[in-house]
Amino acid sequence: MRKLFLLLFPFLALATSAAPTVALETTLGTIVVALDEKKAPATVDNFLRYVRSGFYDGTIFHRVIADFVIQGGGYDERYRKKPTRGPIASEAQNGLSNLRGTIAMARSSDPHSATAQFFINLVDNASLDSGGVDAHGYTVFGRVVAGMEVVEKIAALSTGAGGPFARDLPKTPVVIESVKLLESASPDNPMEEDEAASRAGVSR
Repeated sequence: MRKLFLLLFPFLALATSAAPTVALETTLGTIVVALDEKKAPATVDNFLRYVRSGFYDGTIFHRVIADFVIQGGGYDERYRKKPTRGPIASEAQNGLSNLRGTIAMARSSDPHSATAQFFINLVDNASLDSGGVDAHGYTVFGRVVAGMEVVEKIAALSTGAGGPFARDLPKTPVVIESVKLLESASPDNPMEEDEAASRAGVSR
């Protein structure tokens, strides 16, 4: 815990009380994500409610597809699906694209079925935007501002079948040990987030 605090202290020190930022502490390292509550207010609110309740603590990245996405936030270490609140309305047509390093909500074929699961794009996935694989697209609600190398470590893991999953499950489990809400840079100056990451010694 002390190590995590020291790592994230620059984010707290440089805070300007605006755009929310969260730190995902995983067994492979820390991923820091800035959330865009201006473009995706309902989605960010939903995500932060899960964060504040501790819902994500102890969940895993259960779906890893190289050159596509890593997905998590829905199953515990024993591959049990966690109960969630009701689904939220899609905000996929908010102008944000599924670019490399962005975070978006996972869902079923119903565009308004997202609950808690999320994914991080490993490459630019324009096919996941509105008008791509379907008319609705997948809601982007933030981006990785530090720890992209951790995302790449997860993406490089060998995968296979396990538990209820027929494929794409990392053979080495990646556990989200905790997700903590930080304070972050002004939404009018997103570069502040990158500067904070640089000062913290955490690369993107």
